[in-house]
Amino acid sequence: MKLIKKISCSTTVLAQQPKDKNKIYSLHEPDVYVIAKGKDHKQYEYGNKVSIVSTKDTNIIVGVASHDKNIHDSKTLTVAISHANSNRNKPIKQAVCDRGYVGAKVVLGANIILPKKALKRDNRYQRDKKRKLCKRRAA
Repeated sequence: MKLIKKISCSTTVLAQQPKDKNKIYSLHEPDVYVIAKGKDHKQYEYGNKVSIVSTKDTNIIVGVASHDKNIHDSKTLTVAISHANSNRNKPIKQAVCDRGYVGAKVVLGANIILPKKALKRDNRYQRDKKRKLCKRRAA
């Protein structure tokens, strides 16, 4: 039975055309899909999207969520933060994310902080605080 399934999968791969929908990208991992990056050096990646939630200071992973479809990053926050909250005593109050999460302001009571230029009205303490938060995210 397994052999028949592998042969039918292989024939599907050989018969598929570049513009076909629901293509098979990997014989050993059938749930792989295309993730469009839009960058010059690497336009596409193949795999699954995963969200990882870690603590600010100790960088301990407190939540992980795998996503079946290629959805926008801001839509993945709800699942990731809810999984992390289930592993913690206190709910998450603040989440520092990259620019892919633009559009999300507050998710499950957690304020979303995105890296952006410091405002002119910010004093030195506020600028350094923002820089320190976003610096850890990029490590």
